[in-house]
Amino acid sequence: MTSKTPLALLPLVLFLVLFVGSGLWYQSHDVDYAFYQISAPVAILPAIALAILLGKGVLNKRIETFINGVGDNTITTMVLIYLLAGAFASVAKAVGGVDATVNFGLSVVPPSLVLPGIFVIAAFVATSMGTSMGTIAAIAPIAIGVAGTADLPMLLTVGTVIGGAMFGDNLSIISDTTIAATRTQGCDMRDKFKMNFKIALPAAILTLLWLYFQSSSAQITGPLDYDLIRVLPYVAVLGLAVAGVNVMLVLFSGIILAGGIGLTMQDGYTLATWSKDIYSGYSSMQEILILSLFIGGLGALMKAQGGLDWLVSAIEKISHFFGAKPGSTRAGELSISASVALTNLCTANNTVSILINGSVAKDISTRYNVDPRRSASLLDIFSCVTQGVLPYGAQILLASSLAKVSPLSLVGYVQYSWLLGVFALLSILFRWPKVGAKLAK
Repeated sequence: MTSKTPLALLPLVLFLVLFVGSGLWYQSHDVDYAFYQISAPVAILPAIALAILLGKGVLNKRIETFINGVGDNTITTMVLIYLLAGAFASVAKAVGGVDATVNFGLSVVPPSLVLPGIFVIAAFVATSMGTSMGTIAAIAPIAIGVAGTADLPMLLTVGTVIGGAMFGDNLSIISDTTIAATRTQGCDMRDKFKMNFKIALPAAILTLLWLYFQSSSAQITGPLDYDLIRVLPYVAVLGLAVAGVNVMLVLFSGIILAGGIGLTMQDGYTLATWSKDIYSGYSSMQEILILSLFIGGLGALMKAQGGLDWLVSAIEKISHFFGAKPGSTRAGELSISASVALTNLCTANNTVSILINGSVAKDISTRYNVDPRRSASLLDIFSCVTQGVLPYGAQILLASSLAKVSPLSLVGYVQYSWLLGVFALLSILFRWPKVGAKLAK
């Protein structure tokens, strides 16, 4: 039996030191997107080498353990979903889906509901696209223009876009955070969506009420062109996913539908163009795809060497120290939430934090009788909460650079992320919502 030892976690520490350390160094030199200058798939390479060196036994056997982790069924499935999700998002955007959705939403929003409307539009686009970054890039420039012409507070308006984007990113079935959380915990995306929605909805409602009272007599000027049929791929993908259709079939159907719209309605859109858009979507997922493979191999090495067992034991001791009853489900849920939030603070990447904590969370959920749907939901929620208020996270950095405001000043205006964190903690303390029937084996 493998002994528990913290030494097996040294490769993970090395990865975090290289990734975070390089970000801090570039930040001290005022480099834009400091934490993204050294990509995570590169920073993890020395950690993999260290993990192989720390292992015992024949070298080829250690390398085989790493390769088996890379080729794990969960990791392989995750990679395939990443590719299809990237392809769908790329094609749907290329045929005008994002512009149509944004313009339609702003066209039907009453002037007194501009801020709530911006939140809802950002939420829908992010849920449909599966990316908070893409949503912020698409909607923030429009929202900034609205803030300028309608005399709305710039920080509040941009914070509203970030909040809506994080709402959608957290719920979307094609978001890389959802894919990572559900695949590592072994639950269905639809079940995780339902669990997340029950926690996110109260936070979203309070946010909308707050934004309503903050709205002024804003006006949206200028004609906004849109074609509703271009929104159809997003609606279809969302509907099929909630209905429980296999996610790969859902995404493939979305690619076909979006491509069909482009071929029949868009001048100059050919099969070659469609092919390039699909491949562009593949390419957009390259970083997270490679990192997922490497994390799978690194996790297998750390597990084989007893590192993950030691980490779970350490988390149990800490939870007991703070008064949690041994074996209580609540203690397990708090441990999962705290571990992913702390990792996100270090990595400034919500998907990376989920991938790093996936195996640990699965082990904790087994020991503390936490339902897989619940553990997947908490992994996604607390990583998104942290990412949404992180001044050196990509979302706030992008939004602040577009609006030309300080990232630190923007943190306090992302009301939704703060409220989501509060409701998620309350859901743990009061054991709500009820999970319901057990998962089918």
